Amino acid sequence: MRVGHGYDLHRLEPCAPSGRGRPLVLGGLRFDHATGPVAHSDGDALLHAITDAILGALGMPDIGSFFPDTDAANDGRDSSIFLREALARMRAAKFSVGNIDCTVICESPKIGPRRDEIVAHLAALLSCDAQRINVKGKTHEKVDAVGEGRAIEVHVVALLQPIS
Repeated sequence: MRVGHGYDLHRLEPCAPSGRGRPLVLGGLRFDHATGPVAHSDGDALLHAITDAILGALGMPDIGSFFPDTDAANDGRDSSIFLREALARMRAAKFSVGNIDCTVICESPKIGPRRDEIVAHLAALLSCDAQRINVKGKTHEKVDAVGEGRAIEVHVVALLQPIS
């Protein structure tokens, strides 16, 4: 078995045209929110962290090595493309998802009300049973940029199992 950790952090700003924030997307789902990530791609911190966790479990470089923010082709790009690349590399290495455990840290939006929807969407993207996916929402108790609502942070642990 292989274990990988993924992490992502994005600054949150008002969405265009009043700010530089993109629409807020988490786990491939759009959230109606006044602020969004300042990012080169679509800024989906959850998919970025899952991608990095899978790549890490495979002993590969991080997401930026495959999809650099200096490449204009990645501007506004759907993060599911990044995840699909990591999954293709995982399958080529003869592994499958054992389980994925995610922690999304932000003051808002609240993750709980859409948790089941996020899990179902992630399971579809990952081609695995929803019971293998866990998503938790936490706050930073009003401490630092995350706690003040100026950033969103995500941690993910992925367990990959060999395909027999």
